[in-house]
Amino acid sequence: MAPRAARIVIGGLVLAAACSRAAGAYHPSTAQRAAVRAELEAMLARAAVNWNRGDLDAFIDDYLPSDSTTYIGGRGLVRGPAAIRASYARLFTGEVVRDSLSFAILDVDPIAPDVANLIGQYTLARRVGGRDSITARGPTSLLVRRVDGRWRIVHDHSS
Repeated sequence: MAPRAARIVIGGLVLAAACSRAAGAYHPSTAQRAAVRAELEAMLARAAVNWNRGDLDAFIDDYLPSDSTTYIGGRGLVRGPAAIRASYARLFTGEVVRDSLSFAILDVDPIAPDVANLIGQYTLARRVGGRDSITARGPTSLLVRRVDGRWRIVHDHSS
């Protein structure tokens, strides 16, 4: 086979392979996307309630119980829910003022029936002089997986 013909055949095979992969990609309906977003909004609302009432165990319960679960923030990479819990524990002692947590979801991308990528923003605020004063705000990116009907955080990047 001539070099030019070989390139055309190889290019065609690469294009066919790429198209077949794209055809197998997950394309949720608008209703499915809305349902996933609503479920993730509920998960984050529950997480904020648990944080704000000082229930660290309930807050950490939204993370997948696996050593492959990760959190990365200002202090670096942390692996596994026990280590993630330990990294937050100092904020849940009676000696530290823990700021109030809230979330805003900016985007939810269901990438498979049981996996979604969530982009959002967290806000920490403290009541000072009768008004909320924002102490921290930043982006959060969560890769979540539905396990036994419940969304769990697999990878958390908050900074």
